[in-house]
Amino acid sequence: MKSSFAIGKLFADRQLNFLLAVNVLVVLVATALSHGQFVDIDNLQSMGSQLPELGLLALGIMLSMISGNGGIDLSGVGLANLSGMIAALIVPKLVSADASPVAYTALFCAIVVAIGLLGGLLNGVVIAKLRLTPILCTLGTQLLFTGIAVVLSNGASVPVEYVDQLSDIGNGTAFQVPISFILFIAAIVVLGWLLRRSPFGLRLYLMGTNPKAAFYAGIPRARMLIVTYTMCGVLASLAGLISATHTSSAKWDYGNSYLLISILIAVMGGVNPAGGRGRIISVFFAATVLQFLASLFNLLGVSQFFGDCAWGFLLLLSLAFAGGERVSAIFGFTRSDSAARR
Repeated sequence: MKSSFAIGKLFADRQLNFLLAVNVLVVLVATALSHGQFVDIDNLQSMGSQLPELGLLALGIMLSMISGNGGIDLSGVGLANLSGMIAALIVPKLVSADASPVAYTALFCAIVVAIGLLGGLLNGVVIAKLRLTPILCTLGTQLLFTGIAVVLSNGASVPVEYVDQLSDIGNGTAFQVPISFILFIAAIVVLGWLLRRSPFGLRLYLMGTNPKAAFYAGIPRARMLIVTYTMCGVLASLAGLISATHTSSAKWDYGNSYLLISILIAVMGGVNPAGGRGRIISVFFAATVLQFLASLFNLLGVSQFFGDCAWGFLLLLSLAFAGGERVSAIFGFTRSDSAARR
C-alpha cells in the first residue's frame, strides 16, 4: 500500500511526466532517424561521458536556487576550470606521475575538490555574512576565479600528465558504463538523500519556501547558506575534475557556454528560481533530454544553432506544461502581488 502511494506520488508530478515523455520520444525518434546508431554502445558511452559535466553544474544551480532569496551560483564554470588548473600545476611538483601513479591521482583529486570547497565557501561567506545578492556575488567570484586562472596559465592551456588511473575518471568505463557517469549518479544519490531525508534538506526547502517561517523556526540562515554554496563549489570542482581528466588539460575558458545550459537544465527540470522547490530526478531527466538532442544533432550533422533553438523551445514548452506558478516566479511576481496591484 505504501509503495503504491509512493509510485502514485511520483507520477503526480506534471514536470517529471513531461520530461519522461520527451525523453522517450527523443530516443524513439533518434533511433529511427539514425537507423539504430543512436542506441549503439559507443554512442551511449559517449553520451554518458559528456553528461556529467553539465549535470554536476546544473545540480549546483539547483541547490543555490532552492535556498531562495534569488539564489543562484554563476561561478561554477570558472571554479571548475580553476580547480583543475591548480591541480595540474601543483601536483607534478609534489608527486611523480611515473613513480607513484596512484598517489598522483589521489592528490590530484584531493586538490581539485579542496579548491572547489574553498571557492564555494568564499561564495557562502560573502553572501551570508555581507548579505550580498547571490547573483552579484557569484558573478564577481566567477570573474575572480577566471582572472586567477588566466594569470596562473598566462592564458594558455595547462596539460594534465597522463596517468591511467587519473585518465580513467574522464575516459574509462566500468562494466561498460563510463566512470564519470557513475560519479555523477553517486552525486545524485547522495544529494537526493540530503535533500529528502536529512534535516539539512528540510531546512533548506523551508528557507526557500518561507524565509519568515524559517527564521521563527530557528533555522540558522547564515550557516545554511554557507553550507549550501560550499556544496555548490564541490559539485563544480567534480565537474572540473571530469573535464580535466577527459581532455587531459585545463584552460580558463573551457565550457564558457555551460553556465547558461546548466541554468536551462535546472529551470527545465522544475526548479523554482524563487526558491523552495526542485527535484533531482527531474533535473536529471532534463539533462538527459538535452544530451540526447545534442547527440542526435551531431549524428545527423545538424547545426548547433538549430540545437540552441530546440532547447529554447523545450524550455518554453516545459514552463507552459508546469503551469503559471513557476512562470510567475521567474518573472519576479506572484498571484498575490497581482491581486494587490488590482
